[in-house]
Amino acid sequence: MIRIEGLRKTYRSAKRNVVAVDGVDLTVAEGEIYGVIGTSGAGKSTLLRCVNLLERPDAGTITVDGTELTSLPGGELRRARHGIGMIHQHFALLSSRTAAGNVALPLEVTGVGRAERAERVAELLDLVGLGDRGGAYPAQLSGGQKQRVGIARALAGRPKVLLSDEATSALDADTTGSILSLLQDLNRRLGLTILLITHEMGVVKQACHSAAVMRAGRFVEAGPVADLLATPGSELTRGLFPLGPVPDVPGSTVVDVTVSGSHADDALLADLVRTFDVDVRILSGAVEQLAAVRAGRLRLAIPGPDAGPVIDHLRQRGVLAEIAGSSPATTDAREGVEP
Repeated sequence: MIRIEGLRKTYRSAKRNVVAVDGVDLTVAEGEIYGVIGTSGAGKSTLLRCVNLLERPDAGTITVDGTELTSLPGGELRRARHGIGMIHQHFALLSSRTAAGNVALPLEVTGVGRAERAERVAELLDLVGLGDRGGAYPAQLSGGQKQRVGIARALAGRPKVLLSDEATSALDADTTGSILSLLQDLNRRLGLTILLITHEMGVVKQACHSAAVMRAGRFVEAGPVADLLATPGSELTRGLFPLGPVPDVPGSTVVDVTVSGSHADDALLADLVRTFDVDVRILSGAVEQLAAVRAGRLRLAIPGPDAGPVIDHLRQRGVLAEIAGSSPATTDAREGVEP
């Protein structure tokens, strides 16, 4: 549904050039929720604005629903944008218009008649749970309600793709959860393909089927969440399940174990006790249900100076296991991945 190849965007100033996006490739499958995560300045927002060409890239191609947007002249590009909705961090609502009036705005711009417009607005407000708030002005709405209006407005033109620019970062945790649940529901009911950017690991954990970690304009890693969980040294995995500094456990070797899919519910510790006749301690960790897969990460203390046989045994069972601190970046949530 979305395919980006070799995307590059540079901002030029009198003193220096800043490369915001540096040769990014990205594929988002139809009906997928894809998250791009990174800290401020990583290039996430620029990447997102390039998808609908609000920012014109210096190089690369952007194809959405089979149409290469980067090759379209102005009029055709404007028509193609009707298939791409966008929701914003700070809602971008017109304070002088009611909720219904804000949702109606894109329909007015495209010349939809008054009766059809009113019917569509009512349908959209019901869809986002605000059927009784159409007459309220933004100042009379909570942050979550404002974002629901923004989502309804983004859906006015019946887009196939929805872009989310830090849509939950201005909201509290409970409201963030409700907005993500709404996006998941819209993804299922409408078949929407959603590309969202965020700096919050909780967003990826709750909503995303696939994800990319972005730093300094590039993707450090990208792919289905389930695949990244099975990748040794994955930054996304450490961000989703941070375990903190490696403790010193006298007489034991500390091992980090990542489980996903069917292995997340296996009796792994009981198996280790039976197989090696050792007392295995859980130092930290958790197993949770993610949007894409049930998964978790555990830090174990294995008695003795050599945990090699235990690690080999776990790997033979298809479980990712490694000596704690042995991956290339040993501190959880380092350099652009925030828990």
